[in-house]
Amino acid sequence: VQLVESGGGLVQPGGSLRLSCLASGTILRMYATGWYRQAPGKQRELVAVLTTAGNTNYADSVKGRFTISRDNAKNTVLLQMNSLKPEDTAVYYCNSNFVHWGQGTQVTVSS
Repeated sequence: VQLVESGGGLVQPGGSLRLSCLASGTILRMYATGWYRQAPGKQRELVAVLTTAGNTNYADSVKGRFTISRDNAKNTVLLQMNSLKPEDTAVYYCNSNFVHWGQGTQVTVSS
């Protein structure tokens, strides 16, 4: 199983980014998929999760700003991030079935 994230970068506060996670060796829609993040000096934390039934759950800190979705045709999970804040700065990781991890993509929110 391989998960490859993309879409990170540097953005100003209030800006938007869309992260993508392309999977191979697994079918994402068959398992819960999620996005996590880890800021320097902090533990990795859950950002958003999408169940096989299509239900979503978000960390309180991102509710109303982030949206997780899945493109089954492309075997990809997405994270649309709007109204970004400096405290959103972290390495973002994709996860499948609470077992498989991607290598991470850096998101930096700074003016």
